[in-house]
Amino acid sequence: MKIISKMLESQYFANRPPVLLDIGASGEINAKWKQIAAYCVCLAFDADDREFNVTEQTNSAYKKLIIFNRIVTAEPIELTDFYLTSSPYCSSLLEPEQEKLKPWVHSGLFSVVKKVQLRAITLMESLKQANVDYIDWFKTDSQGTDMRLMNSLSPALQDGILAAELEPGIMDAYKEEDKLHSVMSQMKEKGFWMSEMVVKGVQRLNSGYAANMKSYIDRGIMRTSPGWAEVTYLREMKKDLQPREYLMLIVFALLEQQYGFALEVAEAARALHPGVTLFGECINEIHAELEAEKRKRKAGLIYLKEKVNRVFARLNV
Repeated sequence: MKIISKMLESQYFANRPPVLLDIGASGEINAKWKQIAAYCVCLAFDADDREFNVTEQTNSAYKKLIIFNRIVTAEPIELTDFYLTSSPYCSSLLEPEQEKLKPWVHSGLFSVVKKVQLRAITLMESLKQANVDYIDWFKTDSQGTDMRLMNSLSPALQDGILAAELEPGIMDAYKEEDKLHSVMSQMKEKGFWMSEMVVKGVQRLNSGYAANMKSYIDRGIMRTSPGWAEVTYLREMKKDLQPREYLMLIVFALLEQQYGFALEVAEAARALHPGVTLFGECINEIHAELEAEKRKRKAGLIYLKEKVNRVFARLNV
C-alpha cells in the first residue's frame, strides 16, 4: 500500500526510523519486513566464537543493519554454555530434553554433538553499544528463551514495543524453556493482543520405527501433533501515544493485514491528534484497499466458476 511508504517518509520518522530487533536471524530478511526494510534500522544477532565485534552496514536491504556476533542472554554473563545439536536449528542455550523427546520422530535432530562456551551479551548492553534507545518490532527465535529475553529489557523499552514475534515451545524440547502458555499469559499482561499463530509440529513416532515407516510419514498418513508455535503480537490501542507511534502501529497492522485494527487505531489517533492529516489518509486508503480486494476476489470466483463450467461442458459432450 502506498500509504505505508508515505507514512514512513513523513517527518515523524526523519530522526527516529523504525527499529527492528532480530534474535536468531537466519541471514534473510523477515518476510513481514520486506516492504519496510529500506526505511528501518535492524539489530541482528549472530553468535560465533570470534572476538567481539559490532558490524554496521549501510549497503544492505535495510537503511542500516547492525550485526552482533554474540549469543544473547537474559542475565549478564561473559561466557555461557551452548549446546550444539545434530541440526544447527535446534542448538540452544538450554539443554535438550533427550528422554522426553524420544517418542517424537525428530528427536535425533536434538542430539547434542558438543557443549561449548560462547561469549554472551545482554540486550540492554547491545542496545547501548549500538546507541539505540527504543525498539518498535521485537523478533526472537532463541530456541527456548524468547520470553525471558523480552523480560530482560527495561520496562520503558518493553512499553515502547509495538509488535513482537516469538516462537515458544508446546512440547518438552528443552529444559526450563519458555512455553507457549506462559508467553500468552505474559503478553496479555503486557498489553498485547495476538495477531497470528502458526502452529508447527511433528509426528509422535519413536525414531526406532521411523526408518521403516517413512512412506507413511511422507504421505501425511500419520497425524502431526503441535510442537511449537510462531506467534505475532500487536500492541493494544493506547491513548497516550505520540503520532509517530500511532503511525508505526498502523504500519505494523497493515503488514499483518489487520485492516480492522488499523482503522481502529487511525480513527482514535485522528481524534486525539486532529492536526495530523495522515490519519485521515490512512482511513481512506484502507477502505479503498478493502474494496479493491473485494473486487479482485469476486473476479477470481467468477473466473473459477467459468473454468469449472467449461470442464463440465467438455465432460457432457
